[in-house]
Amino acid sequence: MTHQFHSTVLREYDIRGIIGETLGPDDARAIGRGFATLLRRAGGTKVAVGYDGRVSSPMLEHALVEGLTCSGVDVVRVGMGPTPMLYYAEASMEDVQGGIQITGSHNPANYNGFKMVFQGRPFFGADILELGTMAAAGDWLDGKGEAESREILTAYVDRLVEGLAGIAREQLDDLRIGWDTGNGAAGPAVELLTAKLPGQHHLLFTEVDGTFPNHHPDPTEEKNLADLKALVAAKNLHFGLAFDGDGDRIGAIDGEGRVIWGDQLLMIYAEDLLRQVPGSTIIADVKASKALFDRVSALGGQPLMWKTGHSLIKSKMKETGAPLAGEMSGHVFFAHQYYGYDDALYAAIRLIAASARLGKSVTQLRGEMPAMINTPELRFQVDESRKFAVIDEVKARLAASGATVNDTDGVRVDTADGWWLLRASNTQDVLVARAESLSEEGLERLMAQIDAQLAASGLERGPQAGH
Repeated sequence: MTHQFHSTVLREYDIRGIIGETLGPDDARAIGRGFATLLRRAGGTKVAVGYDGRVSSPMLEHALVEGLTCSGVDVVRVGMGPTPMLYYAEASMEDVQGGIQITGSHNPANYNGFKMVFQGRPFFGADILELGTMAAAGDWLDGKGEAESREILTAYVDRLVEGLAGIAREQLDDLRIGWDTGNGAAGPAVELLTAKLPGQHHLLFTEVDGTFPNHHPDPTEEKNLADLKALVAAKNLHFGLAFDGDGDRIGAIDGEGRVIWGDQLLMIYAEDLLRQVPGSTIIADVKASKALFDRVSALGGQPLMWKTGHSLIKSKMKETGAPLAGEMSGHVFFAHQYYGYDDALYAAIRLIAASARLGKSVTQLRGEMPAMINTPELRFQVDESRKFAVIDEVKARLAASGATVNDTDGVRVDTADGWWLLRASNTQDVLVARAESLSEEGLERLMAQIDAQLAASGLERGPQAGH
């Protein structure tokens, strides 16, 4: 027995494909067999499995469980829910040594995929490629594992509520909050969670529907926040929260409808956290605003700029002992009083807690931030074979020119006008650019520098590529 994966499916941070074209039950079975074999060789015996609300998820879950048990690993099925609920199951169940969530995350409805945890650490990069090598060789152990089901949603939600420990209920009684789960897998958990919270809660699109009939569940695109903005305005709410399809990325708007981007949320979390754990290291990815890194320093923390990618950030947190990390994409990781994985529902609770502890409304916290002028994440198509080479060429030219360059992940260049970034995506054939300045003129000069570097490598900023 061997199996060949489609060349596009095994990716840097997860496994992802198009149902019926590049991904199907045979792939899920092979993933199960490979993962189980690796876990048994490392001394493990049991895996938790969960899935999101996509139409294809139950079919993949069935095949995955079959693969895991055929290679002699026992399975705890935790059912449909957000990805962080699966992470919670893996972290909190003492008899479980691994976890797999079937999820297409924020991709279109016809996509699906797998996110994995192996003995408490992210399973990515070389680990994922090894599943492909093992499948091609049929290098799988045989066995007869058992599958059981366990209800974990209630315990998970109770654990989320603990994020408000120490805050007087009367501080929260007057809060009015909007929640938009976009018909994603976080819907039922958010219904259960808000029922346990003080204050008024107005919920949108909590019914799980894998066709996403109302809007696409990606809170980093402002157009997907239109319904939440309308709700906050109509009900005069204090702020609004939004979630991606599998509940590991958060979006937020304040009471005036202004978006609070990932790095801005991190500024709020950092202020709250550094009062509790002074001098902490706080990690953000290379796309984050200079305002964030400056703010962490000003508050006495140690800012650390790291590579984009939830698995890479989680690994760096473990290495440095950082209690908090985040990405522009809305992944927020709390190791402080939590488990260190990205959980948008817990991040929502910590935003409520931060506002209460800091004694300022979310709108006030957002309003006090410096007015930086920046581009969104600009993504444009480039040939897969050229994307990393172009970054190397840009690095070489910048080194020769004596520019101030941070090459943690691509190139991030500081100038008198602000900074600009150019990096290759790990998951697609695109280059990603971003720039930030204090003025429109400065931003134009920064964009001109990006364009000049691209031109020198025979490229131009073409039409925007999708996610």
